Amino acid sequence: MSSFEEISIEKDFILFRFQNNENEKVTFQKKIPQGLIQFHFGLKGKGKFIFNQGGYSIDLNEEKSMLFYNPQKELPLHLELHPNSWVISIVISIKKFHGLFSSEAEHIPFLSEENKDRKYYKETNISPSMAIVLNQLFHYHLNPSIKNLYYKGKAYELLSLYFNRSEDANVEQCPFLIDEENVLKIRKAKEIVLENMAEPPTLEVLSEQVGLSLKKLKLGFKQIYGDTVYGFLFDYKMEYARQLLDSGSYNVNEVGLKIGYSTASHFIAAFKKKFGITPKKYLLNLNVNM
Repeated sequence: MSSFEEISIEKDFILFRFQNNENEKVTFQKKIPQGLIQFHFGLKGKGKFIFNQGGYSIDLNEEKSMLFYNPQKELPLHLELHPNSWVISIVISIKKFHGLFSSEAEHIPFLSEENKDRKYYKETNISPSMAIVLNQLFHYHLNPSIKNLYYKGKAYELLSLYFNRSEDANVEQCPFLIDEENVLKIRKAKEIVLENMAEPPTLEVLSEQVGLSLKKLKLGFKQIYGDTVYGFLFDYKMEYARQLLDSGSYNVNEVGLKIGYSTASHFIAAFKKKFGITPKKYLLNLNVNM
Protein backbone atom coordinates (compact mmCIF):
# COMPACT_ATOMS: atom_id res chain seq x y z
CA MET A 1 0.00 0.00 0.00
CA SER A 2 1.35 3.42 -0.93
CA SER A 3 0.12 6.76 0.34
CA PHE A 4 0.72 10.47 -0.14
CA GLU A 5 -0.46 13.10 2.32
CA GLU A 6 -0.17 16.87 1.98
CA ILE A 7 -0.48 18.89 5.21
CA SER A 8 -0.73 22.67 4.95
CA ILE A 9 1.11 24.05 7.99
CA GLU A 10 0.71 27.72 7.11
CA LYS A 11 0.61 29.83 3.93
CA ASP A 12 3.60 28.82 1.76
CA PHE A 13 4.61 26.18 4.30
CA ILE A 14 3.63 22.57 3.45
CA LEU A 15 4.58 19.16 4.81
CA PHE A 16 4.35 16.00 2.67
CA ARG A 17 4.37 12.36 3.79
CA PHE A 18 5.27 9.75 1.17
CA GLN A 19 4.96 6.06 1.99
CA ASN A 20 5.47 3.05 -0.28
CA ASN A 21 4.80 -0.36 1.24
CA GLU A 22 4.26 -1.99 -2.17
CA ASN A 23 6.61 -4.50 -3.78
CA GLU A 24 7.40 -2.19 -6.69
CA LYS A 25 8.40 1.42 -7.20
CA VAL A 26 5.75 4.14 -7.10
CA THR A 27 5.95 7.69 -8.42
CA PHE A 28 4.63 10.87 -6.82
CA GLN A 29 4.46 14.18 -8.68
CA LYS A 30 3.55 17.65 -7.44
CA LYS A 31 3.97 21.10 -8.99
CA ILE A 32 6.08 23.36 -6.74
CA PRO A 33 6.08 27.13 -7.40
CA GLN A 34 9.39 28.76 -8.28
CA GLY A 35 11.62 30.00 -5.49
CA LEU A 36 10.41 27.69 -2.72
CA ILE A 37 12.91 25.85 -0.53
CA GLN A 38 12.53 22.06 -0.46
CA PHE A 39 13.71 19.81 2.38
CA HIS A 40 13.49 16.04 1.82
CA PHE A 41 14.18 13.45 4.51
CA GLY A 42 14.80 9.79 3.66
CA LEU A 43 13.50 8.00 6.73
CA LYS A 44 13.43 4.50 5.31
CA GLY A 45 14.47 2.79 2.07
CA LYS A 46 15.43 4.81 -1.00
CA GLY A 47 14.01 7.42 -3.33
CA LYS A 48 15.04 9.30 -6.45
CA PHE A 49 14.19 12.87 -7.47
CA ILE A 50 13.82 13.29 -11.23
CA PHE A 51 14.34 16.61 -13.02
CA ASN A 52 13.98 17.94 -16.59
CA GLN A 53 11.66 15.12 -17.72
CA GLY A 54 14.21 12.51 -16.75
CA GLY A 55 17.24 14.47 -17.92
CA TYR A 56 18.94 13.94 -14.58
CA SER A 57 18.17 12.64 -11.12
CA ILE A 58 19.37 12.79 -7.51
CA ASP A 59 19.16 9.81 -5.14
CA LEU A 60 17.76 10.16 -1.63
CA ASN A 61 19.07 7.39 0.60
CA GLU A 62 17.94 6.18 3.99
CA GLU A 63 19.01 8.43 6.88
CA LYS A 64 19.96 11.22 4.45
CA SER A 65 18.33 14.59 3.79
CA MET A 66 18.39 16.80 0.70
CA LEU A 67 17.88 20.56 0.44
CA PHE A 68 16.89 22.02 -2.96
CA TYR A 69 16.64 25.74 -3.63
CA ASN A 70 16.62 27.40 -7.04
CA PRO A 71 15.23 30.95 -7.29
CA GLN A 72 15.71 30.99 -11.07
CA LYS A 73 13.46 28.09 -12.14
CA GLU A 74 10.71 25.77 -10.96
CA LEU A 75 11.70 22.48 -9.36
CA PRO A 76 8.60 20.26 -9.67
CA LEU A 77 8.50 17.46 -7.14
CA HIS A 78 8.91 14.20 -9.08
CA LEU A 79 9.75 11.44 -6.58
CA GLU A 80 10.30 7.82 -7.52
CA LEU A 81 10.01 5.81 -4.31
CA HIS A 82 11.45 2.31 -3.98
CA PRO A 83 9.54 -0.52 -2.22
CA ASN A 84 9.28 -0.25 1.56
CA SER A 85 10.40 3.39 1.61
CA TRP A 86 9.22 6.45 3.56
CA VAL A 87 10.01 10.12 2.91
CA ILE A 88 9.02 13.33 4.69
CA SER A 89 9.29 16.61 2.76
CA ILE A 90 8.88 20.24 3.78
CA VAL A 91 8.36 23.04 1.25
CA ILE A 92 8.52 26.65 2.42
CA SER A 93 8.79 30.06 0.77
CA ILE A 94 12.06 31.97 1.11
CA LYS A 95 10.16 34.90 2.65
CA LYS A 96 8.54 32.71 5.29
CA PHE A 97 11.79 30.89 5.95
CA HIS A 98 13.86 34.08 6.21
CA GLY A 99 11.37 35.35 8.78
CA LEU A 100 12.12 32.34 10.96
CA PHE A 101 15.87 32.89 10.89
CA SER A 102 16.33 36.60 10.12
CA SER A 103 18.55 37.26 13.14
CA GLU A 104 20.68 34.18 12.42
CA ALA A 105 20.81 34.37 8.61
CA GLU A 106 24.59 34.47 8.51
CA HIS A 107 24.66 30.87 9.78
CA ILE A 108 22.57 29.57 6.86
CA PRO A 109 24.60 29.62 3.61
CA PHE A 110 21.82 30.08 1.05
CA LEU A 111 20.27 32.96 3.03
CA SER A 112 23.38 35.13 2.79
CA GLU A 113 23.24 38.25 0.63
CA GLU A 114 25.66 36.91 -1.97
CA ASN A 115 23.82 33.57 -2.33
CA LYS A 116 20.19 34.66 -2.20
CA ASP A 117 19.81 34.53 -6.00
CA ARG A 118 21.83 31.35 -6.56
CA LYS A 119 20.68 27.75 -6.65
CA TYR A 120 21.66 25.64 -3.66
CA TYR A 121 21.63 21.84 -3.30
CA LYS A 122 22.94 20.01 -0.25
CA GLU A 123 22.92 16.48 1.19
CA THR A 124 23.33 15.91 4.94
CA ASN A 125 22.94 13.08 7.42
CA ILE A 126 19.76 12.70 9.47
CA SER A 127 20.79 13.00 13.10
CA PRO A 128 19.31 10.83 15.89
CA SER A 129 17.25 13.78 17.16
CA MET A 130 15.82 14.38 13.67
CA ALA A 131 15.10 10.65 13.29
CA ILE A 132 12.92 10.79 16.41
CA VAL A 133 10.80 13.64 15.00
CA LEU A 134 10.52 12.01 11.56
CA ASN A 135 9.32 8.73 13.04
CA GLN A 136 6.80 10.57 15.20
CA LEU A 137 5.38 12.12 12.02
CA PHE A 138 4.74 8.61 10.69
CA HIS A 139 3.34 7.22 13.95
CA TYR A 140 0.71 9.76 14.90
CA HIS A 141 -1.56 8.48 17.68
CA LEU A 142 -3.27 11.62 18.94
CA ASN A 143 -6.81 12.94 18.53
CA PRO A 144 -7.51 13.92 14.89
CA SER A 145 -8.73 17.32 16.06
CA ILE A 146 -5.17 18.36 16.95
CA LYS A 147 -3.48 16.68 13.97
CA ASN A 148 -2.56 19.92 12.17
CA LEU A 149 -1.30 21.54 15.36
CA TYR A 150 0.85 18.46 16.05
CA TYR A 151 2.30 18.48 12.52
CA LYS A 152 2.97 22.21 12.72
CA GLY A 153 4.96 21.78 15.92
CA LYS A 154 6.92 18.86 14.48
CA ALA A 155 7.67 20.71 11.22
CA TYR A 156 9.15 23.65 13.14
CA GLU A 157 11.07 21.26 15.39
CA LEU A 158 12.48 19.44 12.37
CA LEU A 159 13.73 22.67 10.75
CA SER A 160 15.26 23.76 14.05
CA LEU A 161 17.16 20.49 14.38
CA TYR A 162 18.25 20.59 10.72
CA PHE A 163 20.10 23.87 11.28
CA ASN A 164 21.32 23.09 14.79
CA ARG A 165 24.92 22.05 14.23
CA SER A 166 25.22 20.54 17.71
CA GLU A 167 21.82 18.79 17.72
CA ASP A 168 23.24 15.44 18.81
CA ALA A 169 24.13 16.94 22.15
CA ASN A 170 20.56 18.15 22.69
CA VAL A 171 18.34 15.09 22.48
CA GLU A 172 16.90 16.10 25.82
CA GLN A 173 13.84 13.88 25.69
CA CYS A 174 16.00 10.77 25.45
CA PRO A 175 19.67 11.41 26.33
CA PHE A 176 20.99 7.92 25.58
CA LEU A 177 20.02 8.34 21.91
CA ILE A 178 22.97 10.74 21.59
CA ASP A 179 24.85 7.58 20.67
CA GLU A 180 24.01 6.62 17.08
CA GLU A 181 24.78 3.00 17.98
CA ASN A 182 21.80 2.99 20.33
CA VAL A 183 19.52 4.27 17.57
CA LEU A 184 20.66 1.35 15.40
CA LYS A 185 19.91 -1.06 18.25
CA ILE A 186 16.37 0.30 18.57
CA ARG A 187 15.87 -0.11 14.82
CA LYS A 188 17.18 -3.67 15.10
CA ALA A 189 14.66 -4.35 17.88
CA LYS A 190 11.86 -3.20 15.57
CA GLU A 191 13.10 -5.51 12.81
CA ILE A 192 13.22 -8.48 15.18
CA VAL A 193 9.65 -8.07 16.46
CA LEU A 194 8.27 -7.60 12.93
CA GLU A 195 10.16 -10.63 11.59
CA ASN A 196 8.72 -12.68 14.47
CA MET A 197 5.31 -11.05 14.77
CA ALA A 198 3.45 -14.35 15.17
CA GLU A 199 5.64 -15.25 18.17
CA PRO A 200 7.48 -12.11 19.26
CA PRO A 201 10.17 -12.31 21.95
CA THR A 202 9.54 -10.94 25.42
CA LEU A 203 10.92 -7.48 26.12
CA GLU A 204 13.57 -9.04 28.35
CA VAL A 205 14.75 -11.36 25.58
CA LEU A 206 14.56 -8.55 23.01
CA SER A 207 16.69 -6.25 25.17
CA GLU A 208 19.34 -8.98 25.42
CA GLN A 209 19.24 -9.61 21.67
CA VAL A 210 19.96 -5.98 20.80
CA GLY A 211 22.26 -5.24 23.74
CA LEU A 212 20.24 -2.57 25.54
CA SER A 213 18.88 -2.46 29.06
CA LEU A 214 15.14 -3.03 29.38
CA LYS A 215 14.62 0.60 30.44
CA LYS A 216 16.56 2.00 27.49
CA LEU A 217 14.77 -0.30 25.08
CA LYS A 218 11.34 0.85 26.29
CA LEU A 219 12.26 4.54 26.40
CA GLY A 220 14.13 4.56 23.11
CA PHE A 221 11.47 2.65 21.19
CA LYS A 222 8.76 5.03 22.39
CA GLN A 223 10.86 8.05 21.44
CA ILE A 224 11.70 6.86 17.93
CA TYR A 225 8.47 5.11 16.96
CA GLY A 226 5.95 6.99 19.09
CA ASP A 227 4.57 3.84 20.74
CA THR A 228 5.49 0.92 22.96
CA VAL A 229 7.09 -2.14 21.36
CA TYR A 230 3.89 -4.18 21.54
CA GLY A 231 1.66 -1.21 20.69
CA PHE A 232 3.70 -0.69 17.53
CA LEU A 233 3.57 -4.42 16.78
CA PHE A 234 -0.22 -4.52 17.29
CA ASP A 235 -0.76 -1.72 14.75
CA TYR A 236 1.58 -3.40 12.29
CA LYS A 237 -0.15 -6.78 12.66
CA MET A 238 -3.59 -5.29 12.17
CA GLU A 239 -2.50 -3.38 9.06
CA TYR A 240 -0.85 -6.55 7.70
CA ALA A 241 -4.04 -8.51 8.46
CA ARG A 242 -6.07 -5.93 6.56
CA GLN A 243 -3.76 -6.28 3.56
CA LEU A 244 -4.10 -10.09 3.66
CA LEU A 245 -7.89 -9.75 3.69
CA ASP A 246 -7.68 -7.28 0.80
CA SER A 247 -5.73 -9.84 -1.24
CA GLY A 248 -8.70 -12.24 -1.22
CA SER A 249 -6.35 -15.20 -0.77
CA TYR A 250 -7.09 -15.94 2.89
CA ASN A 251 -10.15 -16.39 5.09
CA VAL A 252 -10.50 -14.83 8.54
CA ASN A 253 -9.14 -17.86 10.42
CA GLU A 254 -6.08 -18.13 8.15
CA VAL A 255 -5.25 -14.45 8.56
CA GLY A 256 -5.52 -14.69 12.33
CA LEU A 257 -3.15 -17.66 12.42
CA LYS A 258 -0.63 -15.97 10.13
CA ILE A 259 -0.24 -13.02 12.49
CA GLY A 260 -0.11 -15.08 15.67
CA TYR A 261 -3.67 -15.47 16.99
CA SER A 262 -4.38 -19.07 17.99
CA THR A 263 -8.13 -18.51 18.19
CA ALA A 264 -10.34 -16.67 15.71
CA SER A 265 -12.24 -14.90 18.48
CA HIS A 266 -9.09 -13.17 19.76
CA PHE A 267 -8.19 -12.03 16.25
CA ILE A 268 -11.73 -10.78 15.59
CA ALA A 269 -11.71 -8.79 18.84
CA ALA A 270 -8.30 -7.28 18.04
CA PHE A 271 -9.28 -6.35 14.48
CA LYS A 272 -12.49 -4.71 15.70
CA LYS A 273 -10.55 -2.78 18.35
CA LYS A 274 -8.27 -1.37 15.64
CA PHE A 275 -10.71 -0.73 12.79
CA GLY A 276 -14.11 -0.62 14.51
CA ILE A 277 -15.43 -3.47 12.37
CA THR A 278 -15.10 -7.27 12.40
CA PRO A 279 -12.95 -8.96 9.71
CA LYS A 280 -16.06 -10.64 8.29
CA LYS A 281 -17.93 -7.35 7.90
CA TYR A 282 -14.78 -5.78 6.47
CA LEU A 283 -14.68 -8.51 3.79
CA LEU A 284 -18.37 -8.06 3.04
CA ASN A 285 -17.89 -4.31 2.59
CA LEU A 286 -14.86 -4.96 0.45
CA ASN A 287 -16.80 -7.27 -1.83
CA VAL A 288 -19.70 -4.82 -2.11
CA ASN A 289 -17.37 -2.00 -3.14
CA MET A 290 -15.46 -4.01 -5.72
